[in-house]
Amino acid sequence: MSSDTKSPLDHVNDTLLQLKEMRHYAKGNVERLTAQWLLFDGELAKLKEAGNIEDLMTRQAEFYDALERVIAELEEVVVKLTPAPEEQGS
Repeated sequence: MSSDTKSPLDHVNDTLLQLKEMRHYAKGNVERLTAQWLLFDGELAKLKEAGNIEDLMTRQAEFYDALERVIAELEEVVVKLTPAPEEQGS
């Protein structure tokens, strides 16, 4: 099915799948960054770089939270766009 012939539901589902993939990688990135942060917090503070990493961690967490909200909203859109069972047979 080309993008010209996709239904709105197909487009929403494609977007939702992409966002879920992004969420998966974002979570892994946050976990790795946190692990590094815990290992080198003291050294980064001595180098006056701790603030930069803290800022990145905060921004990453905000992105992750926003991603979760958008995924939840699009999942609601999917429910609204999904035809009722009796409509699917016609």
